[in-house]
Amino acid sequence: MSASHFRRTALALPGAVEGAHQRTADFRVGKRIFATLGYPDDAWGMVKLTQAQQSMLVDAEPEIFRPVPGGWGRQGYTSLRSRSVRGCRAEAQRA
Repeated sequence: MSASHFRRTALALPGAVEGAHQRTADFRVGKRIFATLGYPDDAWGMVKLTQAQQSMLVDAEPEIFRPVPGGWGRQGYTSLRSRSVRGCRAEAQRA
């Protein structure tokens, strides 16, 4: 998934807006972040899933999906690898 596709998908959700958090693009509804681009580096994004969704995706595609380290990962925050996410930090800094 490209960064632009990720962005369009995130912003298609009702009430979703794009912002920036710690120099990465983030997507939120209200004050809650549900996705980011460019974390922990430009090859990764993050989505908030249920624990069941996270488990299913990590088991099915461990090269693409992995829980975020620590307590955040246990809450469903899931990193996803995308070589196309490059440049997201620069985009977030311009936002």
